Amino acid sequence: MAPQDTARDGLVAFLPHRLNRQPVVVRGLTADELWVCAGLSAAAGLLAGLPLAWITRSIAMMPTMIVLGVAAGVFVGGGLLRRKKRGRPDIWLYRQMQWRLALRFPHGTGRPGTHRLVTRSGYWTTRRTRPRGRP
Repeated sequence: MAPQDTARDGLVAFLPHRLNRQPVVVRGLTADELWVCAGLSAAAGLLAGLPLAWITRSIAMMPTMIVLGVAAGVFVGGGLLRRKKRGRPDIWLYRQMQWRLALRFPHGTGRPGTHRLVTRSGYWTTRRTRPRGRP
């Protein structure tokens, strides 16, 4: 550590900008985003594998389709999410998901003890303007 980075008492004199960010794990996804992408891809692979296993009469098609779905989902989903997240804050993806859920299920997204997301669209006013002619 360079001498200008520490104070006289030996403490670090600066805070790095990206100190509390999650590290990028795979294809631009953080660990949480990777789990969400892999879980959704596995569910899609399971849905594709069920009828295929029934048609081919082979139960091995289900795990095969799940693995292929996860691989394709992480590859494709990682690229798409990386492009969507570029230049946005770290919390953008989670707020976007919360906003879409709040619009789709307005009464089902509020957890006990938390505030609900404001989804009102339109003009806001503070009503501080005075009518003409009044002091």
